Amino acid sequence: MNTKWPKPIIALAGYSGSGKTTLLSQLIPQLKAAGLNVAVIKHSHHAIELDKSGKDSQKFVAAGADQVILSCPHKRYHFSIQQQHDELDEQLSWINWQLCDLVIVEGYRHSEVAKIEIHRSDLGKPLLFENDKRIIAVASPNHLSTDLPLFDLNKPELIADFILAYTNNEKFVK
Repeated sequence: MNTKWPKPIIALAGYSGSGKTTLLSQLIPQLKAAGLNVAVIKHSHHAIELDKSGKDSQKFVAAGADQVILSCPHKRYHFSIQQQHDELDEQLSWINWQLCDLVIVEGYRHSEVAKIEIHRSDLGKPLLFENDKRIIAVASPNHLSTDLPLFDLNKPELIADFILAYTNNEKFVK
């Protein structure tokens, strides 16, 4: 159970190519239709450069600014120096908790939050739930042997229903 953060957090955990991004892209509109404000944290093992060379934001970062906010109509981009080495807790500290009902994390499969495992047998990777007690369900196009709730990866509406039921039943500290 989440005792540190004020709202539910669920991670989609799986190996590269398992379908996390595709599933998340399908879940967001369904969760929004159910009335939730959804925040997403996407983890990447690779460096991402949104502030391209020659742009003002990159010049400010290169000059030593610790934080840069690029604002334009209807969007805001925040560039800042990581204080820790890419820890989920640090990313969660940037969430505006007053404007969200649920945080879905893509990646951070070793984190200490509730997770739905995304698994494709054809990738040849091991199942995560066998060694991770924080996995609350599995989504796969394959039949798997597990006592956990098992969902067809190609039926995101059932996974969205599970997330709604799970988050309604969780007790979170305010």
